[in-house]
Amino acid sequence: MKKHQHNLKEIEQQLSTTIEYLDNPERIKAFPPKELLQMLPIKKTDNILDLGAGTGYLAITAAQMVDGLVYALDMNPKMLTIIESKAQEENITNIQLVKGSIDDIPLSNNSIDIVLASLVLHEVNPLSKTLQQIKRVLKEGGYFLCLEFEKTEIASDGPPMHIRIPSSIMEEELINAGFSVVQKLFPSDLLYIFIVKG
Repeated sequence: MKKHQHNLKEIEQQLSTTIEYLDNPERIKAFPPKELLQMLPIKKTDNILDLGAGTGYLAITAAQMVDGLVYALDMNPKMLTIIESKAQEENITNIQLVKGSIDDIPLSNNSIDIVLASLVLHEVNPLSKTLQQIKRVLKEGGYFLCLEFEKTEIASDGPPMHIRIPSSIMEEELINAGFSVVQKLFPSDLLYIFIVKG
């Protein structure tokens, strides 16, 4: 019983560390969600999917930009609760909370105009399965924004190097999944952004 309680405490601790990291004002200043979203040709009518939505860093801002639905997908119900309370605070009514995994997206084919994956794809294995899922839900000609940590020699915050996906591999995987690369950006040595079309 004690061991179980200890594990729960550990999980709670990890979660609060994650939330703190995700909602850190410095991180938000370094990556203003609005600037990131303005890289995409978002239309008022678009339906957007935020994969691994976390605390709603992108979902909340995206919901303020469209009249369509923003699906905030996360496997952690605590994260979805945080998004829900933020949406209520801001009087946002077009966020749909989805509990689920990004390698088995519980949405129908060709239902999404724009997919966002911010610092989440390094957590999936195999990557190809998740990219196929994204391709499946994305409408023909829809856009997918992928922001990830570069695999680099420079020590940095973020996930361990062995799970990071180098930008060259990511590009290859995106092309193999049938996406066409519209834009490649390197906002810093530690991060890259791909904007691709389905």
